[in-house]
Amino acid sequence: MSDKNQPIAHAARDENGVWRPPHDLADHLAGVAALSACHARKFGAEDWARLAGQWHDLGKFRPAFQDYIRNRSGFEKENAHVEGAGRVDHSTAGAVHAVNELGEGAGRLLAYLIAGHHAGLPDWNGDNASLFQRLEDARKKGYLKEALNQEPPEEILRGQNPANRPKGGTADLHLWLRMLFSSLVDADFLDTENYMNSDQAQIRTAYPNIDNLLSRFTAHMDQIALNAEPTAVNRIRANVLMQCIERAGEERGNGLFSLTVPTGGGKTLSSLAFALHHAANPKHKKRRVIYAIPYLSIIEQTADVFRRVFGADVVEHHSNLDTDKESARSRLAAENWDAPLIVTTNVQLFESLFAARTSRCRKLHNLADSVVILDEAQLLPPEFLTPCLAAIRTLSNHYGITFVLCTATQPAFQPRNINGRPFAGLPDVQELMSGGPHVQDPDDLYQGLDRVRVHWPETMETTNWGELAERIARHDQVLAIVNRKTHARELAKRLPDALYLSTDLCGTHRAERIEEIRIRLEANRERVKAGMRVCPLHVVSTQLIEAGVDVDFPVVFRALAGLDSIAQAAGRCNREGQLKHGGENVKGEVHVFVPPEPAPSGLLLKGEQASRALLALNPDPTLTPDLFERYFRLWFSAINSMDREGILDLLKPGRGLEISFRTAAEKFRLIPDDGAPVIVRWGESEKLLKQLKSGLPDRWLMRKLQRYTINVRRNCLNRLINRGVEEILPGLYEQTDDLLYDAVYGFLGCADNVALDPSKLIISREENDV
Repeated sequence: MSDKNQPIAHAARDENGVWRPPHDLADHLAGVAALSACHARKFGAEDWARLAGQWHDLGKFRPAFQDYIRNRSGFEKENAHVEGAGRVDHSTAGAVHAVNELGEGAGRLLAYLIAGHHAGLPDWNGDNASLFQRLEDARKKGYLKEALNQEPPEEILRGQNPANRPKGGTADLHLWLRMLFSSLVDADFLDTENYMNSDQAQIRTAYPNIDNLLSRFTAHMDQIALNAEPTAVNRIRANVLMQCIERAGEERGNGLFSLTVPTGGGKTLSSLAFALHHAANPKHKKRRVIYAIPYLSIIEQTADVFRRVFGADVVEHHSNLDTDKESARSRLAAENWDAPLIVTTNVQLFESLFAARTSRCRKLHNLADSVVILDEAQLLPPEFLTPCLAAIRTLSNHYGITFVLCTATQPAFQPRNINGRPFAGLPDVQELMSGGPHVQDPDDLYQGLDRVRVHWPETMETTNWGELAERIARHDQVLAIVNRKTHARELAKRLPDALYLSTDLCGTHRAERIEEIRIRLEANRERVKAGMRVCPLHVVSTQLIEAGVDVDFPVVFRALAGLDSIAQAAGRCNREGQLKHGGENVKGEVHVFVPPEPAPSGLLLKGEQASRALLALNPDPTLTPDLFERYFRLWFSAINSMDREGILDLLKPGRGLEISFRTAAEKFRLIPDDGAPVIVRWGESEKLLKQLKSGLPDRWLMRKLQRYTINVRRNCLNRLINRGVEEILPGLYEQTDDLLYDAVYGFLGCADNVALDPSKLIISREENDV
């Protein structure tokens, strides 16, 4: 039992239920200060981080907090049930101390971090949770005085203005503060974990280093080269790989690279080769590789490719992770990205860079001195493009981060004026496929990997679904890609035995469907080799199949859309370049058609309109980097604002360092939060739901259920409540009517013309369907 006068930070029982010696508060502050400084040393802010760590829990010296922690935990048994033992503010006292010690400049900057180390970074102005109001209230109530009356060690209270100034200019201050905040909160978590669960803390250190990963990767690629067929496509892939490796040692002042390779050219492994060689090079010494992907539908495919090389040393961090592939070690590494290879989503990466919550920000300091690959870079949301590119510029200029923009359709990110307004873009990006010994120019790759013929519409007259179905039915193997889920259903219904793909299928169902498609394609390839007729295979999909889903069809039909989408669709056609007719190599066929309805209003429609404008100038264009640049320039000029929510204005500090962290975080949502999760009846979902209802929800179970969940728009959900869908937890719903989920089409609740019991469900046309 501890001295009742000893200020403690935490109390916990061991595995036998016996109380451990409490976590001494002074020791905790010293430990967090040291670890936080270590984290921030990577970007030259260790003095700031040390002070934040020293002062973050000063409020725990308050008698009210000491009573609270002992009563709440039951550590002091005689006081375990004292009434009124509620939450006690322990973070604002340290924020007040920072301002008192360092003034309204440096002190206020540290106050944001200290006050927010549990609740998240606050706004300066606003409600009672604003930093201004919290500081005022704490001063009036004497929180700091109460803490100082307990005579904390003098070495903890002392501090002077750090000599190092914040990285970058005024506009970059918010990101510097987030990096510092990350250093503090991760140190706080880790020091607390080391006391609470030292065994768990040990698991975190069990990852190999970059050199080890590079050695394993090299051996894997050597084996692939030995087994590869000597085809033209494989020769080009080998050249792309070699050029990426040779360019990895180059020194670039701003760390910005692009990798422009047509679909099927081996971008995934070649970009990873560049990243690992670049990271391991003594001139660069990067600590980790982060691979960011735009869509959940392809992240598991990419992670599986990496897992074949590195096994369990790949850490996935996304919402649709299969828990069977997750270990205790990878789960812990996902909390703070303390591993050498992370596979994540653009949403996770960029929303973390503009986040306020501790759980989102915790990982950010581990971005410093890393290589970040942005797969399908053209898919960064244009309404948030200005803040996203600003973050990339700041991180590459000031935090030692190398970025690789990886795509077949490189967007026009060059600085320029758009509609009379300055667009900062990304300056001086170095193309890896230019001027090298193996590839001179991306145009060479497009010529060498020209495996398809694109048939553009002769006129802009629409094609009805019946006519299109007849055209598709003339071919044995076809992939048809459309712009709306309603269109996909309309077309699939006209093709007997067609396989349907859209986000109306839950994650597990989609994965099963894609695997079925691959198996049937492979079986047909074997039939062709044996001189047999292939089995018909018609697939109808929304655009989810375009970004990186590796399938290979001889014929693709694509509804008119943005040129980048058409190029991605073409990448699912004759991917390996081995399509033959009469023993001779032939090109695959891509047919672009005009559907009965245009693309949904918004970005998809703007993309279609930009394509129409280019086709009016040249009705039979060739897919080349120059064409894509002209397309993106047109497309960007049609975007009303590339910072729709005014994120950078919210984060630009006023003269008194007023920053709106929380408001900016709430507004920075790459995917609009206009829906709700519904758990559907598929696979194991009913068994998992029974477990959920029989006890409290836990993280493992919720992650399992995520794979059986679809997102339903609010206007549709409101019609379904108690008519086939019921709420089981606040904000979480389950399907209760078997008719709402179909083995072919997935969730039918928002579909048109669905045969359901009219007493249970009334369906109207779902608008803006994608």
